[in-house]
Amino acid sequence: MSKNDELLFCALGGSGEIGMNVNLYGSRGRWVMVDCGVTFADHQYPGIDLVLPDLAFIEERLDKLDGIVITHGHEDHIGALPYLADELGVPIYATPFTAGLIRHKLEEERIADRIKLRVIQPGDAFKVGPFGFEFVPMSHSIPEANALLIDTPAGRIFHTGDWKLDADPVIGKPASAEQLTAIGDKGVDVLVCDSTNVFNAEASGSESTVRTGLMETIAKARGRVLVTTFASNAARLQTLGEVAEETGRALCVAGRSLDRIIKVAKACGYLRNFPDTITPEEAMRLPRNEVLIVATGGQGEERAALARVAAGSHPIKLDSGDTVIFSSKQIPGNEVAIGRIQNALAGKGVKMVTEKQAHVHVSGHPGQPELAALYGWLRPKLLVPVHGEMRHLMEHARFGQAQGIPNALVQTDGDLVRLAPGKPEKIGHAQVGRLVLDGDVILPADGATINERRRLGLYGQISVAVAVTQHGRLAGAPQVRLQGIPVEEERPEFIAEAEEAAAEAMQGARRDRDRLREDIRLAVRRCATRWTGKKPMVDVLILEV
Repeated sequence: MSKNDELLFCALGGSGEIGMNVNLYGSRGRWVMVDCGVTFADHQYPGIDLVLPDLAFIEERLDKLDGIVITHGHEDHIGALPYLADELGVPIYATPFTAGLIRHKLEEERIADRIKLRVIQPGDAFKVGPFGFEFVPMSHSIPEANALLIDTPAGRIFHTGDWKLDADPVIGKPASAEQLTAIGDKGVDVLVCDSTNVFNAEASGSESTVRTGLMETIAKARGRVLVTTFASNAARLQTLGEVAEETGRALCVAGRSLDRIIKVAKACGYLRNFPDTITPEEAMRLPRNEVLIVATGGQGEERAALARVAAGSHPIKLDSGDTVIFSSKQIPGNEVAIGRIQNALAGKGVKMVTEKQAHVHVSGHPGQPELAALYGWLRPKLLVPVHGEMRHLMEHARFGQAQGIPNALVQTDGDLVRLAPGKPEKIGHAQVGRLVLDGDVILPADGATINERRRLGLYGQISVAVAVTQHGRLAGAPQVRLQGIPVEEERPEFIAEAEEAAAEAMQGARRDRDRLREDIRLAVRRCATRWTGKKPMVDVLILEV
């Protein structure tokens, strides 16, 4: 930054995509990071569960990074911290519930003693370098979701995080219209705002309204009832605890993430009247109409409790006449995985209820009426949409300006933006990208390992072992082994022909090892192409005897 009073913004994740939120603010030569999340892998990343942001831009400037401020405890806002925070080496600022979730993650990775985790009470102000921060409580589908009021020498920012309006929240007390109006009265130069539900013409609705739909659906169910919801939604857990008691059902919780959320929530003073839970084994011994199960896995996660229940590999068993309630929104991209589980449950005769059949879920993100209300209270000069794909960001910019916001700037991951002074504009581009967590190793998402794995999945692999003399002559029959080559019943015949092709490639004048290896590789691959129409990976091992 060449000018001391410039205010810069750069998203390294979460702009142009939903998930993996990482936002940087720059002022007076210093930087602060807001959130550090993950997204979940799909079929593009075989063998991968978690996708992490590439933080190379700020890692090259670690001497200028003053801290990480966390808006709330969802995985797409905190999930990368156990893998990246140690290298960043700066304090993390969070409210008590969020800090409890982060601490647990750091302890699992055995780095808790190396990370400074500073707990800030909701509504409190604090400083990080040249930035003044204040946590502003907002409603969302997790306790202690906060917007950030950020004071800088060049301007005042309201960074919403994930939020909604809820006049009757089950847990927590969000900022009132009067409090938000008072913030607007002092001036908001930039509103950096959640775009997830910008296409929704209606407000998301209050969490308290879900209780009636869940109560009615569970009360009329005759067999076992399993409700799957986001583990982090402590308010939904509170509601389910109350519904269990009122319908005379014992409550069983299935899923480690649910256990963790309940533990942290109770430690922070939430879920005070939550009923005692029973184990899956105890639940199976009760009459079918006397148990309510809460389980993770509503997004189709293969290793979550619901997937294992559907597959019959979990202690909890469901049969014909039982009910599964999907008390969560289907996240785009998860349709196939969710459908696979629902088909398995349907095959067992299990009845399924989603938000399409009953009022069993409300979103945690703002629809258009909520966005318009916030604009009116804050009266920002500039809108910067975040947390959305490009279609969400563009629509949010149009909607904001139609509601009277003077300016809107659409940016995506990597755009380096000068917010002030003067006209907001893009002034550069930062390196962005994705990393993957592969077992215990962090790799480039499009690096050699993942690309090899993709090719293996697409084309299969052939290994050829050849023994040669020191003069380059064949010293024995080549040996061929296959993985994923579509020859099935003709496998022995194909292997014989591939070995013959390798032997033929050995004939002729003496060659250097690299040339010989390439000749064998091409000969075997041509053989595979004749048989299958595919061009598999061929690895050749030459042994000198």
